[in-house]
Amino acid sequence: MRSRGSNNRLSSSRSAFRWRISSLVLSMFATMAAFFVACRLWQEAESRVYLVKELDRRTGQGESIISVDDTLKVIDCREQQKKLSLLQMELEEAKKEGYVSKHLIETKGTNEKKKLLAVVGILTGFGRKHNRYAIRKAWMPTGTALTKLEDEKGIIIRFVIGRSLNHGDNSDRDINNENIKEKDFLILNDHVETAEEKPKKTKLFFIDALEHWDAEFYVKVNDDIYLNIDALGAILSNHVDKPRAYIGCMKSGGVFSKPTDKWYEPEWWKFGDRKSYFRHASGEIFAVSQALAQFISINKLILRSYAHDDVSVGSWLIGLDVKHVDEGKFCCSSWSSGALCAAS
Repeated sequence: MRSRGSNNRLSSSRSAFRWRISSLVLSMFATMAAFFVACRLWQEAESRVYLVKELDRRTGQGESIISVDDTLKVIDCREQQKKLSLLQMELEEAKKEGYVSKHLIETKGTNEKKKLLAVVGILTGFGRKHNRYAIRKAWMPTGTALTKLEDEKGIIIRFVIGRSLNHGDNSDRDINNENIKEKDFLILNDHVETAEEKPKKTKLFFIDALEHWDAEFYVKVNDDIYLNIDALGAILSNHVDKPRAYIGCMKSGGVFSKPTDKWYEPEWWKFGDRKSYFRHASGEIFAVSQALAQFISINKLILRSYAHDDVSVGSWLIGLDVKHVDEGKFCCSSWSSGALCAAS
């Protein structure tokens, strides 16, 4: 019995000893592995530090002092430069294809052309040659004086006329010959000259004038008006700061509903039971800013015209955020000292 107990105790002691030896070996192995990994990481860190320093030494950059915000600004600047380069490439391609603004072609060789103050369009007709020569003699410069007015005061003046129903007939040839001599016409080739189409003619004047000249204002004038150009320039200059200015002798008279009336309006019923026009500028002379001329040009196909051009223009602008400037000097009933215009 004693011999058996002694053998059991000896066997247990041997097992415990072996377990301790195994644990010690495993601990030593784990420690060595940890030291090995730590050494490798340290070596890699030293290598990275060395490589960074070597890169800085070779590139001459040294330590960076650029903040994150500065870095973002640099990146944004580079992106903008890329966009600018692409736009310049597209512009060059457009020029090769012929998509170049007429204004840029006309001003080629100059850094920047001064914006004009006004383009004045005098609406005239085939049987109005006497009126045109009276205007040239009274208040409209001719020849070099007309060019001087354009250069010094930024005011363009042109007679505005369409084409004959029979294109190329004597009426068209007479206008062409007169234009060759005077060089003061804006000919609307897409417009047939008839009394009933005056609202359309006024619309086309704004569109064509806008395409030909970059001006602050576009002024429509009848060919039976005597005009003070200096006074016109002074008044328009006072309203350059109004981007949507509609300037004229404002009125809102009654609508004529009888066909026998001189100012008969076929669509009189659209103006309500009281038959009164909305506020609009009198047709002898009125001006619209460039922004309003652009609106008319963009929406030319859907703008409704009435019997008279002044009412039509007023209707085109009535729903917009427009500054209606009621200028008494645009009322051309009679000539007086300091007046802008007078009806002949």
